[in-house]
Order: sequence, then C-alpha cells, then structure tokens
Amino acid sequence: MGEYYLAIDIGASSGRHILATTLEDGTLTMEEVYRFDNGLSEVDGHMCWDTKYLFSQIIAGMKKCKEIGKIPKSMGIDTWGVDFVLLDANGNMVGNSVGYRDGRTNGMDDVVYESIPLDELYARTGIQKQIFNTVYQMAAIREQNPEWLDEAKTFLMIPDYFNYLLTGVKCAEYTNATTTQLVNAQTNSWDDEIMDRLGIPREIFPDIMLPGTKVGNLSETVRSEVGYDLAVVLPATHDTGSAVLAVPAKEENAIYISSGTWSLMGIERKNADTTKASMEANFTNEGGYDHRFRYLKNIMGLWMIQSVRREYGKAFSFAELCEMAAKEDSFPSRVDVNDQSFLAPESMLYAIMDYCKRTGQKIPVNPGQVAAVIYQSLAESYAQTVKEIEALTGKTYEAIYIVGGGSNASYLNALTAKATGKKVYAGPGEATAIGNILAQMLGDHVYATIQEARDAVYRSFEIREEKEA
Repeated sequence: MGEYYLAIDIGASSGRHILATTLEDGTLTMEEVYRFDNGLSEVDGHMCWDTKYLFSQIIAGMKKCKEIGKIPKSMGIDTWGVDFVLLDANGNMVGNSVGYRDGRTNGMDDVVYESIPLDELYARTGIQKQIFNTVYQMAAIREQNPEWLDEAKTFLMIPDYFNYLLTGVKCAEYTNATTTQLVNAQTNSWDDEIMDRLGIPREIFPDIMLPGTKVGNLSETVRSEVGYDLAVVLPATHDTGSAVLAVPAKEENAIYISSGTWSLMGIERKNADTTKASMEANFTNEGGYDHRFRYLKNIMGLWMIQSVRREYGKAFSFAELCEMAAKEDSFPSRVDVNDQSFLAPESMLYAIMDYCKRTGQKIPVNPGQVAAVIYQSLAESYAQTVKEIEALTGKTYEAIYIVGGGSNASYLNALTAKATGKKVYAGPGEATAIGNILAQMLGDHVYATIQEARDAVYRSFEIREEKEA
C-alpha cells in the first residue's frame, strides 16, 4: 500500500474525514475514520455557520488518524461554495459567518444591478445568478453592516479560512473563488472593476491558487495538538469541483450530475461561455481543476426529498421513499424544482402541495405521492437541461454519469435514463472525497494526468449502468 492522504469533506449537514491510499495495481482504497454533524443556527437574527465548532471537528478527526496509526502525508478540505468569513488585522472574525440560505440577500440583486447590470456581470464572470452568490452577500454587508467592511483586512472562503487556521497562510483557492461571481472568466483572477463599482475593497482578497498547490505545513500549535505534521494541500475546495474531478467518464462527450443536496448538471470545457444565450439559459461557468470550466446548471436536487424526510420524522429511509414513489409512478403532478419557494421553506411538504394547488394540479396526499412528484420533477428537469446543453454547445452527448450520494437513488437514476434517453451510469457515491484525494495525489505525482486518475476511479469503485424505469 502507498502513503495515506486525508480528505475532509464538509457539507451543509455533515462532515467526514476519509483516508485513502493506493494499492499495487494503482487502484484506490478509502476508509471513513471520523464523521460529525453540521448545520445552520440562528445568531443575531441570521442563519450562521458555527466555524469554531467545525474547526474543532477538523482537529478531532485529525487526532483520530493518529489514534488508529494511519498518519496522512497530506490533507485537503472541501466545502460548499459562496460563503466566507471576514478577518480583522489580528486574524479574528469580523461579524458572523452568515450562510447562503439566510434571507439577508433578498433584494440585493437590484442593489448590485444599479452599479453593474446582470448581463455585464455575467459577461465578465460567466456565473449564473443565484441570490445567495457572494457578490449579493457582499452587497448585503455593504448595505446592512458597512462597519464590517471598514474593519475587514482579509476575505476568505470557508475552506480557505480553515486552511489559515491550520497553517497561518492566507490564500484563495480557484474553484471556490469562482462561485463568488467576483472572478473574471477570461483572466481567472479577481475582477477589480466589479469590486470597484460595487464598493468592495479589493485589497482584502488574497491571491488565487490552483488545486494541487501546497498551502503549507501545520502551525506549531496545531502540530502539537494533533501529534504529527503534514502538508495542507488545496483540492478543488468547492465540493462540486472535487466531485467533477472524480467523474469516471470514458467518453469525451459525457454529461455529469453531481447529485446531492443540489444537483449540479453539466460538462467540462476549456473555455467559458459568457454569451447572452448561456446567461438566459441560466448556466454557470464555475472553475474546475487545471483551469477547466464546469459548465453546469444548479438544480435544487435532493434537498427537497431530504427536507420532506425530516418532516416525516425520518420515519422512512431514502430507499423506502424511492420504493413508495415507484408505486405512485403514475401520479401526474410536477413542480419546477428550481422555484424559489423550495429554497428554504418552513415546510417543504406545504410548499409542494401549495405549488400543485396554485398550478391547478392534483395535490399529493401521502409520502409516496410526494416523493413521486419530487423524483419525477427532478428527472424532467435533467432532461430539459440535457436539451439546453446540446443546443448551447451544438454537440450530442452519449452518456450521463451520476456521482455523489444521489447516485444511490436507483429509482431517480432510472427515471433520468427514461426522461433523457441517454445511457446513465451511477457511482461512485463518495465522489467529492475521491476528487479531493485525487487533487492531492496529482499534486504529489501519484497519477500523471487527470484521465489516469479517472481511470483509477473507474477500476476502484462500482459504476452501475442504470436501466429505464
């Protein structure tokens, strides 16, 4: 076996530490060694992340590696996108780490467009409009808490902040930086003009670095606490960037879906498409490994079924909800899964029923019917997105690769095969952690090329071809 590499993958509801190494044949083997909960909580009237708690869990999982005698050579942290912290001159947090589901950005799109119109913002960044993007969050701070900007000396995305706490080094990782809607899609660097026009202080933004770059070694304090030293390396710190790196596609003309709380559906390309047609179709050009672009659409994803399951008191597993949905396969109602009413409703069940009522459709009355509405609507959204990708690129795509936790939703995958008419391959489920590891291994020259790394993923994990429902 080779040396150990540690992926710390933190999502909106949980985080985990996963150790990986390579076998003699070049395949990967992975082991989860630590898991912890995550979530937003209300602080001063806003929904915030508990960064102190999260960092304590990062340290706890690193200690676990020492306890089991598997000390990694390097580690990388990935999280969701758009959210950030502001630091003062002493490295202390200014204000709170407000999360993307908070309502402070309501109306901030109009505020931003007073200084830079949407079409110009898209032409410069290639990033789709989502009201929670960092650019709107920064506008909210400027409007509601201008004293934070006066005090701030450093802006760091969430994983960059944790890297700073580990090493004392401040930097910005490329893939996550692009989710801010403040990075120029042509230069791949911070867009000074956007910041100037919006009154955002450019000097607080650190240099952008690529995945595979070594940030530094552990600080003396952290090294003493965990009991060893290692290199902190940048993966694609945006979780979707890591997941896409792990897509085990054999075909060059393949579409991917990183399926989890969100469904991120798209292709890889070398150049951004910042045209008006692309903007109107609401596609985004997020950064990928090696300055590739993840040309994709954000779709609400499994957030809806996750929310419904919680409202049912977790009385049903996801597999059981799939089974019940399959029995209600003929239920006719559909919803627009990207409708804002589903972003953060007090009750997802009520939001779905209300949408069906407002649109003159049959209202679902039992868990199977509710699940059927969600899964069928998602599959139809995927099919529409395929058509848009093919129209925008002028290409036909043979296959769809579904990775992430949602790759285990066989019923949804089968619906996707039926709705799109494409071959659908599912797996691996741990794509984000695998991609995190691959970036570290590529930086350490374990694999020479991205395709070599992806071939190793194909050989190492179960990849299933899904049949139509």
